[in-house]
Amino acid sequence: MSKATRTETQLPVPHVADSHGLIRVHGARENNLKDVSVEIPKRRLTVFTGVSGSGKSSLVFYTIAAESQRMINETYSTFVQGFMPTLARPEVDVLDGLTTAIIVDQQRMGGDPRSTVGTATDANAMLRILFSRLGQPHIGSPKAFSFNVASISGAGAVTMERAGQTVKERRSFSIVGGMCPRCEGRGAVTDIDLSQLYDDSKSLNEGALTIPGYKAGGWNYRLFSASGFVDADKPIAKYTKKELHDFLHHEPVRMKIEGINMTYEGLIPRVQKSMLAKDKEAMQPHIRAFVERAVTFTDCPECGGTRLSEAARSSRIGGISIADACAMQISDLAAWVRGLKERSVAPLLTALGETLDSFVEIGLGYLSLDRPSGTLSGGEAQRTKMIRHLGSSLTDVTYVFDEPTVGLHPHDIQRMNDLLLRLRDKGNTVLVVEHKPEAIAIADHVVDLGPGAGTAGGTVCFEGTVEGLRTSGTITGRHFDDRASLKETVRKPTGTLEIRGATTHNLRDVDVDIPLGALVVITGVAGSGKSSLIQGSVSGRDGVVSIDQAAIKGSRRSNPATYTGLLEPIRKAFAKANGVKPALFSANSEGACPNCNGAGVVYTDLAIMAGVATTCEVCEGKRFEASVLDHHLGGRDISEVLAMSVTEAKEFFGAGEARTPAAHAVLERLADVGLGYLSLGQPLTTLSGGERQRLKLATHMAEKGGVYVLDEPTAGLHLADVEQLLGLLDRLVDSGKSVIVIEHHQAVMAHADWIVDLGPGAGHDGGRIVFEGTPADLVAARSTLTGEHLAAYVGS
Repeated sequence: MSKATRTETQLPVPHVADSHGLIRVHGARENNLKDVSVEIPKRRLTVFTGVSGSGKSSLVFYTIAAESQRMINETYSTFVQGFMPTLARPEVDVLDGLTTAIIVDQQRMGGDPRSTVGTATDANAMLRILFSRLGQPHIGSPKAFSFNVASISGAGAVTMERAGQTVKERRSFSIVGGMCPRCEGRGAVTDIDLSQLYDDSKSLNEGALTIPGYKAGGWNYRLFSASGFVDADKPIAKYTKKELHDFLHHEPVRMKIEGINMTYEGLIPRVQKSMLAKDKEAMQPHIRAFVERAVTFTDCPECGGTRLSEAARSSRIGGISIADACAMQISDLAAWVRGLKERSVAPLLTALGETLDSFVEIGLGYLSLDRPSGTLSGGEAQRTKMIRHLGSSLTDVTYVFDEPTVGLHPHDIQRMNDLLLRLRDKGNTVLVVEHKPEAIAIADHVVDLGPGAGTAGGTVCFEGTVEGLRTSGTITGRHFDDRASLKETVRKPTGTLEIRGATTHNLRDVDVDIPLGALVVITGVAGSGKSSLIQGSVSGRDGVVSIDQAAIKGSRRSNPATYTGLLEPIRKAFAKANGVKPALFSANSEGACPNCNGAGVVYTDLAIMAGVATTCEVCEGKRFEASVLDHHLGGRDISEVLAMSVTEAKEFFGAGEARTPAAHAVLERLADVGLGYLSLGQPLTTLSGGERQRLKLATHMAEKGGVYVLDEPTAGLHLADVEQLLGLLDRLVDSGKSVIVIEHHQAVMAHADWIVDLGPGAGHDGGRIVFEGTPADLVAARSTLTGEHLAAYVGS
């Protein structure tokens, strides 16, 4: 054999640049991770599984994605870095082979009242350009069609140097914006019920103001009582016309009040700026309750809720204004755009059409561009963020998804799977945290964390293929092919909750009777009208406790003990046992360590480098002053109690010297929702999405009410945890409650006593009741999409 022939048969030597095919993680210790080491293949789809709280987010988001973003931030100048969030380096020994990470999470989109689906994507910007080019009559640039730009004009003299002389010239300018001047682009105006602001039979000195934060003696109060505009000893009902105007509507004016320079303005503009200008969902509960009592939000009478000025609404393309276009269902708007044949803007029409088609493709064709982004569910927000990445030219980046199937009907999960595979096939690394078997099944590589949650998790139980996971013996592997069976007998209702003529959003005059004393599941594809039916017609009623998907809010100082109100009876028990004040046992009050102010860590700003958090040397991370730790209850100090798990604390406060019934009742609810492993003092910021939702559920279970409404309680729950949730729902119903669940999970549907299915499609193709009856009847009939998928799930 010749030398040449031998050379031809040899395989080509791979280029050294192609040898970096892995993301290597060694010694990850972020949150509950226990020295985790994994190797993740690049340009593949890797799914991370495990029970809620097992460490999936800690590995994917807080280690891999966080380090990638931190390293990218370091490529900017130190000046630019000063304006960016400072990211601490994750607790990990080696992170090798990282690529640029793009995080597509479930964080709710901006709560600003002017943020819509159109402004959050590029769709509105392109529509504005389209109308500025083709709209008749022509009214101006794209700004003239923006409800975020006000029309302004001005004139005056400008001074300039010309040919060695100082010359003054008169100049004027004007900007034509599309903002409605009445509602300032919000689409709604507010009407304030004055009886909710003050009691007019009292004087200011008698405590007339009833607004949260306006306590007698506080600065908000003294601003009015000591202003000199009104008589603080006279009942408000007896104010003269001028006094009432100054009290309610006075223009802002700088003045000295009690020796301090302050701005005085009328009560109504002050309340509007401090409370009404904010997103209602982001308010603290007691302030939100006040706003709901005191303020009625109605569509702006001038713009009809479109947010746009009269000029912007008058310019049309083929009889359609930009307000009409934004109000259309996106699937209809896409068809309208495709019907426009105008060569001068052909590239723009193509780009806009592709963006709108992406909405339809991703399962959001039922939305409209004028939908406020703050009203989107977590799943809808995540899919909206995906829109900009589908057409991206970037390759070889790492996309990180947090349960992309949340809020999706089984019918839509296949569509989401196709999108994830498309991103991978473009040459990207796709990392997905997921619980749904249908989504796990498409993975090229699976990393299963566990075996338990919290301190019982944080290790890699399995790494390999989906087939390997099935036979691995891990909790995920054992439950992977679990299928709930239909109930043999269903509960008989004790009454009915009537809904008549429901027309919220896309509902079409719906009449339905929801059985009471039973477990009722509301199903249907995303956008079919499930939430509109329940939130619009059931949630506001007396005796109804509604637990929605809104994220619980809390800083790193908040923990399960503070959020649930558990710390209050614990502090009182410690105070009683030791004969001291309860405030001593709060790390946010008198008992806080003076060195770290009760944070447990000291934050050091290193100027041009990322700040560093170090455990406080004085309290050793316990957060309390040393003298406070000398006080004991049942042989434990307050820091030891906060370090306990819920299960330990339940035993501790259930009997003996430390017996505290109020604390024990809260701990029982936490254990009921499957959070027995959580430590009482763990910061809320370290909890996973599933843990936060169950914490919220445990808190609401204390409320008095006969009907519980739950919006997708399986979000963030592992297959093994769903069983526990079903047991909890059964216990609620057996205790005499009525439970209504909006849900897509087939195990919950199969376990229901009664199913109400909406559809048949989404948006204007939905909004009707397509089935009412037992799960067995739904499976037997197979008359709806839900029926077909449930029948396949239970193997009928």
